[in-house]
Amino acid sequence: MQGIEFKRPDGQTARGELASAERPLGAVVVIQEWWGLNDQIRGVARRFADAGFTALVPDLYRGKSTVEAEEAHHLMSGLNFGEAAQQDIRGAVQYLKGLKLGSGKVGVTGYCMGGALTVLASTMVPEADAAVVWYGLPPLEYVDASKIKIPLQAHWATQDQAFAIESVDGLEAKLKDAGVRYEGHRYQAHHAFANETAQGRGRIPITQYDAAWAQMAWDRTMRFFGAALV
Repeated sequence: MQGIEFKRPDGQTARGELASAERPLGAVVVIQEWWGLNDQIRGVARRFADAGFTALVPDLYRGKSTVEAEEAHHLMSGLNFGEAAQQDIRGAVQYLKGLKLGSGKVGVTGYCMGGALTVLASTMVPEADAAVVWYGLPPLEYVDASKIKIPLQAHWATQDQAFAIESVDGLEAKLKDAGVRYEGHRYQAHHAFANETAQGRGRIPITQYDAAWAQMAWDRTMRFFGAALV
């Protein structure tokens, strides 16, 4: 991973980490979970690079990360989601577009908090070519589905206690009404089922990695980005 700087649309400088594909087919902006830019999300970026998509992880917390849920909640609560989508994420997409990697197309994907930001980015980043959401969505009143002009894929956990599946029903209804090119998948899993470091606690875990569902979702993501970005 290589630390880089890029310009936001407002002219400010943002930072992130780049995983370069050896023979890039295209590029992807990878958005962190609420933990911050940590080793786990770096591993996700490297996995995209190994699959042929140069990946940029914008550092939304400005160098901060944590392993404690209470601090993660504090960091997430201090993040302006609209600004993060319109400035940091859009700037990251514009930066990758400028590199003209492979097809020149750029996707956006994110996990948990990053999933919610991916939904917002799909409405606020006109330069993006496709997006994949992983178990996260913003309050529905902030989603103007009429502005989503790109193909959208999503992976949801039916036993998710962080983002209730009923809220997914509401989002999908808005996407259908707006005529969004949408592909949604549901898994009998808990929140963060694709995060190999997720360890549930107690009788009913909040987060729990599931290798089988994670692989299925990854394969679907690769087919989707392969069709949309290559």
